[in-house]
Parts: sequence; C-alpha cells; structure tokens
Amino acid sequence: MPSNKSVSDAPITQFVNCRILRDHSLQREDLWVRQGKILNPEKLFFEEQGFADHKVDCGNKIIAPGFIDVQINGGYGVDFSQATNDIKGGVALVAKRILEQGVTSFCPTLVTSPPDIYKQVIPEIRVTDGSEQGAGVLGLHLEGPFISREKKGAHPPQFLCSFDEGGVSDLIKIYGQLENVAIVTVAPELADSGPAICELVRRGITVSLGHSMADLCQAEEAVQHGATFITHLFNAMLPFHHRDPGIVGLLTSDRLPAGHTVYYGMIADGIHTHPAALRIAHRAHPAGLVLVTDAVPAMGLPAGRHSLGQQEIHIEGLHAYVAGTTTLSGSIATMDMCVRHFKQASGCTVEEALEAASLHPAQLLGISHRKGTLDYGTDADFVILDDTLTVRETYIAGDLVWRK
Repeated sequence: MPSNKSVSDAPITQFVNCRILRDHSLQREDLWVRQGKILNPEKLFFEEQGFADHKVDCGNKIIAPGFIDVQINGGYGVDFSQATNDIKGGVALVAKRILEQGVTSFCPTLVTSPPDIYKQVIPEIRVTDGSEQGAGVLGLHLEGPFISREKKGAHPPQFLCSFDEGGVSDLIKIYGQLENVAIVTVAPELADSGPAICELVRRGITVSLGHSMADLCQAEEAVQHGATFITHLFNAMLPFHHRDPGIVGLLTSDRLPAGHTVYYGMIADGIHTHPAALRIAHRAHPAGLVLVTDAVPAMGLPAGRHSLGQQEIHIEGLHAYVAGTTTLSGSIATMDMCVRHFKQASGCTVEEALEAASLHPAQLLGISHRKGTLDYGTDADFVILDDTLTVRETYIAGDLVWRK
C-alpha cells in the first residue's frame, strides 16, 4: 500500500533502534528514507500523514553518513594511474570492494605520470552516482606532476613539471582536459602557480597544497588564491619549524580570508604519522581534519612486489615502500581502519572520528548539502556500525549495498 499518495507512491523505510550522527552528536532517533533521500518525519506525519512501509531494526547500532575518500590511488590490484585496456572496469571493481569499508563516494587519485597516461585515463573516469554496483565517483584527484622535486616522495622525478606558460595552459598541456577533475595537488612555491590555482578554483576544482617545500608565506598566498586543502599533512612537506612552520602553519594562520576553512588530509594508518603528531593537528584544527587512505593498488592483496603508477612498490606488513628504498608510497589501510585508529590515537570522540571521514571531506568538496550528513533532504548514503566502529552495513540512496 502506498505510504503517501499525496506526494509520492514510493515506499518509505524507517530505521529504528539506532543512534544517528546528526548535528555533531549521536542522537537516539529513527531514520526515515524515501526515494534515496533522508526524510523529515515531522513533515511526513503532519503534512503528508504518511507512515513506514518497511521497518529495519538496527539493534542499537550507530548510523553515520557514508565515508568519503578523497585520496585513493587504487586497490585490490587496480592502479588508477595505469592506462589498462579496461580502465572503467578497474574503477568499478574498486568502487564495489570499498563498500565493505563504509565508503560510499571517492575520488580516484592519479599520481605523477607522463602526459600520455593522463590523456588516456582522465577521459575514462567520469563522475557517477553510487549504487549497488559500487561507491560513487566524485571526480578525479590529480596528485602531481606540478610538485616539488625535493619533496616528490614516491612520485617519479622524470615526469615532474613546472608552470612554464603560467595559468591553465600548462595544466591542459599535461592533463589534456579538466572535466571530471575534483582536486589537483600543487606545490605552491612553483613559479607562476598562482594563476593556475586561480583558474582551477574558478572552474570549481579544489586545489590542494602538497609535495612541497613552501614556507608559510607561500602557503598563505596560495590560500588567498583559493586553495583549500593540504595533501597528507606532515608527509612530503617541510617539517614544522618554530621560525617558519611551513604549510603546517596554515592550521593556525591568522592571514587567511575571513570565513575560509583550510582542510587537511591525514593518513591515520599508524605508520605515516606518529600519534602525537596526529593529536597536535587535531587539537590545533579539529574542524579541518579529513581522513584519507592514500591507498595503493596493493590494498587488499598479500605482501610482496606491486606497482603504483610508474613505480614498483614493496609491501611489508602494513608498510608500502618504493621498491629498494625506505620511502613510503601510500598505504594499504582501509577507511574504516583509519577511523578506528584516529579515534584511538587522538582520543577524539566517536562523533569526531566519523565526521572526519564523512562531513569534513564533503565540506571540502562543497557537497555537504547532499552528502556527508544525515540532514533532511540529503542523499541517503550511510553506514551502520557497532560500538567498535566496525562497519556492519553500507547503504547508498537508501538501498543496502553491502552487509558483513
């Protein structure tokens, strides 16, 4: 029987016996979903005189917004920086598998590559909605090649670029196009980076600062041009120094535009960042912390030799190294692991840990009006977790897409 003929014949699902993360706290409420959106129960009851067609007993578990991973290089043997014969199929495989991590949306990330790789791969990866087939693609994250040679990390130096012409022409020359690109990581100390940052921001693309030797003044100037993110804070940048804290200083800078929040990625895998550094960052600027996996294609695979873009990497335990070196090359951590480690290492609340993987990345990308929250009218992308923050079920558009 239709719940609501006055508005819609679509069925309504009521999730009961749960604690919902809403307005920065876990609230004992029911969650109502219709046609892939979160419903306002007051309007449903009083204006529509509607009722639930289906009830789901959550067993006193937590319902949180679906996780959003804005930096993931691949996984399960798929390398987003490789021009394979089936690029779309590779993205689809990762999108399906990361549902088990509670990830409902992500940004496939390309590390520094030769121009022909970008021109083959970028047109093949398009923004798509999530479904039972897998997590949604929010757009590409292009991490390089406009980065510092001194702080290249695992990026191959022979493909690094500078801004020779200034502005967008350098970007188009290397990438071929900017359609379906969500984030570009840039080293702000590169000459003529300012016009490129301005143009990217004008096109609605998030600019992240990373793999950089920039001092604080250069970082602040980039933020004034519109940059809003820091790629994996502390990693591949100048270490904090009391006379010039470098990019890290953006967390407490007083020279940022009014109302301008700088977000920063943290790889909370217990390897990339010491727990004390994680605590320092979180306590200095909790509202800006964005959990990222920075996962490499070896995520979900056994230890041994694997690839990342043009580099060979070696997995030892939870460490991913450029083969033959001690240079870290991304992680093999999953997003749910990062959420749990972040809570344990930082001493933050459950709510803060969950929002760092959902609300904050959505705010960073300017999509918190539809994702990253459980506010009325937003997309019904959410996860059900137990009290250990283990993901038990993942939902996209109100549909169950994965169950443990």
